[in-house]
Amino acid sequence: MLDLDLTFAILHHLAVFTLVGIIAAEFVLLRPGLSGSRLGQLASVDKLYGVAAIVVIVIGVLRVVFGGKGWEFYVASDMFWGKMLAFLIVGLLSIQPTRALGKWGKALKADSGFVPPARDIAISRRFLNAEVIILVLIPIFAAAMARGY
Repeated sequence: MLDLDLTFAILHHLAVFTLVGIIAAEFVLLRPGLSGSRLGQLASVDKLYGVAAIVVIVIGVLRVVFGGKGWEFYVASDMFWGKMLAFLIVGLLSIQPTRALGKWGKALKADSGFVPPARDIAISRRFLNAEVIILVLIPIFAAAMARGY
């Protein structure tokens, strides 16, 4: 017999770990001197980040609605709402680097020697750093929520 709650929990955790891995890859790739194929690689990784975030959301919603704890458990938890707020903030912070990558990709198509200005990369890295800092709060909220806080 299939344990739906366990299945959703496993899928949700795998999706979240995938998301964290993708953010780590972005963190490594977004460096001064970014150009050419690395810029294209980073753009591809950023698209995967968006897909992974959507998967996390969809599986999370399925877990809340169809999981063993029932949606009442989640909506009554301040930790759940803290986790949701942190996830929302991470998503909002990811907009700036994604938009910058789109702009840089267009510039690269127009000029194969294009290199994003160091200042622009530094700005995007600040947003990425903030994403990572806020992302750390999500498992803290999740652990507290699972323990009834």
